[in-house]
Amino acid sequence: MDKLKEIINERGEIRDGNILKVDSFLNHQLDAEFLYEIGEEFYRLFRNEGITKIVTIEVSGIAIASMAALFFKVPVVFAKKTESINLDKDVYSGKVYSYTKKKEYNIMVSKKYLNENDKLLIIDDFLAIGNAMKGLIDVAKQSGAEIKGIGIVIEKGFQQGGKFLREEGYNLKSLAIVDEMKNGSVVFREN
Repeated sequence: MDKLKEIINERGEIRDGNILKVDSFLNHQLDAEFLYEIGEEFYRLFRNEGITKIVTIEVSGIAIASMAALFFKVPVVFAKKTESINLDKDVYSGKVYSYTKKKEYNIMVSKKYLNENDKLLIIDDFLAIGNAMKGLIDVAKQSGAEIKGIGIVIEKGFQQGGKFLREEGYNLKSLAIVDEMKNGSVVFREN
């Protein structure tokens, strides 16, 4: 997605530790009009997959998944990272380690919201080594749902998450793949 690459170059920041900071438009301050375009692009890529639900993980994936859901006209189910008194006790759960937060989360989805009849599109903002995806895939498998696609806004192609998911046979589509970050600039993989 050329517009995404342009916005990353204009508004993204490269930080130590191979961190690409895009919180000015994607995961802290949200550019809703652009996220709408991202949702439309995910619809274009996965519209023939019979999607019944979009799944993501809190917090950064929710806005992106919600925009895509407007086009698919399906619910968004998001895995929660923290327990609360209003979370159902009967849940699917998985483990996710966050590289940027240096913390492991126990993610949970109520069994009321996923089942073997669902055809899922999993969406997230970033894919690096794939911990969040592995956790969401685990939850989806527990439910018996079929994963029809994985949509990622920005994939760090120099890390192993995308390679792993493709080798496992998942229908993975990333809107921008970063091959490297050096000297203050981002090098994108050509389509």
